[in-house]
Amino acid sequence: MEKFTRTCSTVAALALLLTGYAAGATQSGPHLSPTECRDLAEIKSNAPRTKSQHRSELSALRKAGYNPSPWHNDPHYPANLHAAQRQVDHWFETECKQLQPK
Repeated sequence: MEKFTRTCSTVAALALLLTGYAAGATQSGPHLSPTECRDLAEIKSNAPRTKSQHRSELSALRKAGYNPSPWHNDPHYPANLHAAQRQVDHWFETECKQLQPK
């Protein structure tokens, strides 16, 4: 029975992983909006943050798969937040180059 449970868990995890890849492959345009790019660039300059910048950062993190809901009891916090932040940083580096200082 333990082997069956482990096999089901493995299959479920694999299905979830493949679903994530399929969902990621369907997005053809940029992940970050121009407003998110602008606000993230300002955040990286260490200037005081505005509400708009906080909203843009949260929106980008949600697009990267992070769910900050207090009802989402995630046993993998803060690892999932760090993974989403790395994804947002990658998107920022690849999609928002024109806003970065030279």
